[in-house]
Amino acid sequence: MVLGMIGLGAAGLATAPYLGRGVDAVLGAAADKDPTGLTGLLPGGGGFRYYSVAASVPERGPENYRLTVDGLVERPATYTLDALRGLPQTRVVRDVQCVTGWRVPGTPFEGVSLTRLLDAAGVRPEARAIRFTCFDGTYSESLTLPQARRDDVMVALNMQGEPLNHAHGGPARLYVAPMYFYKSAKWLSGITLTREVQTGYWEDFGYDVDAWVGKSNGRDDAPTV
Repeated sequence: MVLGMIGLGAAGLATAPYLGRGVDAVLGAAADKDPTGLTGLLPGGGGFRYYSVAASVPERGPENYRLTVDGLVERPATYTLDALRGLPQTRVVRDVQCVTGWRVPGTPFEGVSLTRLLDAAGVRPEARAIRFTCFDGTYSESLTLPQARRDDVMVALNMQGEPLNHAHGGPARLYVAPMYFYKSAKWLSGITLTREVQTGYWEDFGYDVDAWVGKSNGRDDAPTV
């Protein structure tokens, strides 16, 4: 089974983008049922790798996806996928850099500026940071408020011109363009304003909290800005 998936992953890198998306779907489904974690080492379409820290991740779509904005805000809100798509969209094209070493150049992401959602919620003066949670039930991340308000940070809904599929963290994920990709939490379900930074999943295992590409985690990769 593993050898078969390796062959499939290699084929995905050599064929058209639509086949790459099919590879992502296959690897995502396989990883959800793979207790060894080996599937996460395999290449998906376009050079991405599939990673999940949960044993399985439910799929969600327009009928049952919800994103909450709460914590230290004046106007807590819950967004459906259609509501997010109905807001003004922004587009960012940058390299994606993983802290494990792989890089995908010139990747376009489209979605809702995080600043737009924060302004709509009305951030209270005592808020200094944001905690992001995910519907896999396990993963979390964080940003300071100034980091979150950068114009290259968004709730991403599309990648490479297509709606985010499940393997890539769809239907909505955090995208933090200038930081290593572990900051761009997949399967985003919660945005909570907090008084201070609360470390995310990988940061509890020693990864840097401020994960600027080329300036953290002991790596010297070229920045993605």
